[in-house]
Amino acid sequence: MSTATKPPMLRIEGLRAGYGRAEVLHGVTLEAAAGSVITVIGPNGAGKSTLLNTLMGIIPSRGVLQFDGQDVTALSLEERVMLGMALVPEKRELFGSMPVEDNLVLGAWRQLRLRNRQWRGRLEEVYGLFPRLKERREQLAGTLSGGERQMLAVGRALMSRPRLLMLDEPSLGLAPLVVRDIFSTIDGLRQTGVTILLVEQNARAALEVADHGYVLEMGEIALQGPARELAGDARVIDTYLGATRPAKS
Repeated sequence: MSTATKPPMLRIEGLRAGYGRAEVLHGVTLEAAAGSVITVIGPNGAGKSTLLNTLMGIIPSRGVLQFDGQDVTALSLEERVMLGMALVPEKRELFGSMPVEDNLVLGAWRQLRLRNRQWRGRLEEVYGLFPRLKERREQLAGTLSGGERQMLAVGRALMSRPRLLMLDEPSLGLAPLVVRDIFSTIDGLRQTGVTILLVEQNARAALEVADHGYVLEMGEIALQGPARELAGDARVIDTYLGATRPAKS
C-alpha cells in the first residue's frame, strides 16, 4: 500500500459512549496518522478520559472506530492490546507491592503472547529511556516518587512495543521539572515510530509536543487543527493557556 493511500493509525467518526444512559461523548471524530503525536485538551469533565477508555474497549461505544484500517469496534480490550494498542491510565495502576522490574516484565505480556523471544531486549531499551528505573529496579513500585511512578507506567506500556500509545494526564500531580522530563520523553518517542494520543490538561506543554490538536468540550470536538495553530488561537489562549494575546498593531 502506498503512503498516499495508507490509512491513519487511528480513525474515529461519530463516536458515542458513556456510562449507562448517561452519554458522555457525542459524536466525536478525530484521526491520528502513523508516527504522529496527537493531543486532546479540554476542561475537567469534558470526556477526555472516557475517550481513551472507550478506545481501549473498556467502555462500549457506537460509531466508527478503526485501528490501522481495521474495524475494532467489536473487539475486546485484550484483542486491542494484541493489535498494538496501549493505555497509560491517569492513576498509573501499578502493582505497588512488586518491584519495578517485575512491573515492567508484566508489560511484556503482548510480546510473550506473540512468542517474541527478544522481549528482554525491550527491557534495556526502557531502562535507556528511564535510567532512574534501572537504578530502582529492585525497589517496590509503591515506594517510588510520583514522577518515578509515571516513568514506570509509561515504561510498562512501552514493554509491549505498542503501535498506538495513549497517555491519560501524564503530568498530573507532578513537579514542573518532572513534567518537563516526561514531555521530553514523549517528544523523543516520536523517533521510534509509535503513534501517540495524549490527553492533557497542561495545554501549553501538550501543544508544544504535538503535531495536531483537538479541543474537547462537553463531549464534543470544539476546535481542531495543527498544534502550532491551536496554540495561537485566541480562544485557546484565553481559555487554556492563561496567556495574554499580543495586541494588534
